[in-house]
Amino acid sequence: MNLLFLCVQNSARSQIAEGLARSMAASLGLPDVQVFSAGSSPAFVRPQAIEVMAEEGIDLSTHASTSIDDLPVPVQDLDYVFTLCAEEVCPVLPGRTTRVHWPIPDPAGHADEPWEAQLERFRVARDTIRARLAEFFATL
Repeated sequence: MNLLFLCVQNSARSQIAEGLARSMAASLGLPDVQVFSAGSSPAFVRPQAIEVMAEEGIDLSTHASTSIDDLPVPVQDLDYVFTLCAEEVCPVLPGRTTRVHWPIPDPAGHADEPWEAQLERFRVARDTIRARLAEFFATL
């Protein structure tokens, strides 16, 4: 089964979701689950995302933002596409796949806040995504 987490920059929510989904699939003994993330306008993996995932023992430090156009699998091979955009317009992938929309507020974009306040936004996004993934994996 191929899962794709999609947002605009592939810098925060989709990266967090990719890391969590890979970890959860492995811990549930689901070796056939392949997890990817991408964005329509990829940027860079935010250091806040790397830090809050390190708190969970998940290393995103080697991740890179990926364009939808550079997915390692054909779009038609995606079983689920999860869009994580809330206030921005989510990218759309054509094709036959199960689409799931989880509107999660973007934790990035608050560079004027103190670092700890920024991290708290990322923790909220991480914990929200974890809860939704737990529900998703429970249905498999």
